Amino acid sequence: MRLNACLSSLVFAAWFLLSSAVAGFALPNVSTFARLVDDRYNHLQSLEADFTEIYQGSGMERTESGRLWLKKPGKMRWEYRSPEEKLFVDDGRDGWLYLPAAKQVRKSSMKKLDDLRSPLAFLLGKTKLEKELSGLSFAPDMQTWQPDSVILRGVPRGMEDTVREVLLEVTPEHKIARIMLYGTDDSITEYRFSNQKENVAVPDAQFRFNPAPGTEVIEDETGN
Repeated sequence: MRLNACLSSLVFAAWFLLSSAVAGFALPNVSTFARLVDDRYNHLQSLEADFTEIYQGSGMERTESGRLWLKKPGKMRWEYRSPEEKLFVDDGRDGWLYLPAAKQVRKSSMKKLDDLRSPLAFLLGKTKLEKELSGLSFAPDMQTWQPDSVILRGVPRGMEDTVREVLLEVTPEHKIARIMLYGTDDSITEYRFSNQKENVAVPDAQFRFNPAPGTEVIEDETGN
């Protein structure tokens, strides 16, 4: 009897400790968690970070890296430095993709541009994750890039024709460390962010693009 009572007590103690540990690491409601991420980014005016872009699709894989600047309202500058130099600039109205080696730049209206970099503009916007991503939920089945991070999944509104699902990896400080976009063509585009610096001084001139003499400018009126 005493042995059975002792075993029962040990089982109960083990169950209690396990339950307490799980409760201690339990995630909040997804809406509450999303609001914490919103609150962090809605209070930022600018963001600078190193990025790595990994593309997989059509039987190929491509990895590029560089430095990124974001500034309210809706300005972006992506300086690709490896393996080849190229530049993507969004001044809040027009997007410019400059290929120095080809001496060519493509100009598109950001309102019409169907570009996978464009969803990142919400990072410094006043919109909400639950508004931008339909069916927002946690993704415990996905492997994180950084320890202790949490992954959210959803479908970006307005891009359903090209993006099937997006994953956001969020750190314990509610920073977005990684974004993965799953295309309807079965491609995967992944962005990883490191060395993030918040509210850095970035002049507006850094988000303007002036083609160098001899650069071919292609006006893309349709955004395709």
